[in-house]
Amino acid sequence: MHSPATLPRFAVAALNRSLTAELQQKIDGKTKPPGSLGRLEVLALQLGLIQGRLAPHVVAPHVLVCAGDHGAARAGVSAYPQDVTWQMVENFLSGGAAINAFAGQAGMQLVVADAGVAHEFGPRNGLVDAKVGASGTANYLDGAAMSEAECALAMDRGAQLTRNIAATGCNVLAFGEMGIGNTASASLITHCLTGLPLAQCVGRGTGLDDAGLARKQALLAQALDAWPERPAPGGAGADDAVRVLARFGGFEIAMLAGAMLAAAEARMTLLIDGFIVTSALLVAMRIAPEILDYCVYAHCSHEAGHRLQLEWLGGMPLLDLGLRLGEGTGAALALPLLKAACAFLNDMASFESAGVSDKTSA
Repeated sequence: MHSPATLPRFAVAALNRSLTAELQQKIDGKTKPPGSLGRLEVLALQLGLIQGRLAPHVVAPHVLVCAGDHGAARAGVSAYPQDVTWQMVENFLSGGAAINAFAGQAGMQLVVADAGVAHEFGPRNGLVDAKVGASGTANYLDGAAMSEAECALAMDRGAQLTRNIAATGCNVLAFGEMGIGNTASASLITHCLTGLPLAQCVGRGTGLDDAGLARKQALLAQALDAWPERPAPGGAGADDAVRVLARFGGFEIAMLAGAMLAAAEARMTLLIDGFIVTSALLVAMRIAPEILDYCVYAHCSHEAGHRLQLEWLGGMPLLDLGLRLGEGTGAALALPLLKAACAFLNDMASFESAGVSDKTSA
């Protein structure tokens, strides 16, 4: 294993909360009973603190979708063949996927990155070639999915993707993924970094039947047994979290973790999608716990372990629609709620400006 010194370093600042009282006064002064806009009020406060201003705005929102293949997919952890990864990337590039439809509706720019798909796309409009491994990761049933150097490279390339996006003026970045077999990786990462029982972290992914689910659970238990020196579940620090990511992760998950850290470093709002994206966040928050201040949890996935991830993180999802597609779809659907939170804070009249009596002056 390479020294952790090879890993990219990030300077994520804790949120400056000096505007809290002033923001809350502005929220409470709108022509409504206090708290009557519910979660939108909490969201408006968070956006104001992240941006350090009393009038936050959503500017040039992007969704970053990272794609990669997994060696363990060939062992049967997914209901779909591995070729679906590159075929879906082609679907993204042709505009035919759900994320294309939802990102377009929400006014988000879609960025698709090849983190390690087992396919050669060649130069393509709309595709960022950030490939770390030409054949995807190795099979973690036999050893580490990637070396620590590869893991560091994937994280560094993810960070650079974010920096390129930030240069457009973007201040809200959503995260999505594509990779057949990546719910299995997310299950192993979640178990190792939270201590949640493996069986509770394993779901049906792309639609496994009961026999397929049992096989997946058995294979993942086998993968854990094949790594006797693994960190104690739930007790991993930053270096151990990277070891877990290198052992079980995908290049796209590592790339997302680096992209998230760079986004928090740039004081962006991070719009977190579903189960796989949240597994990347579990790694990122071990490296920089302050990242959680910048996270908005878009939705609660129907995938078994996602609700448990959110509970462990203390995150409250904005939506609960039974989604389990990935691609960043839940994040794209949630973006209008961020715009609505800004809109009421910036455009709604106050009791004073509207000449309306509030309850204290009635």
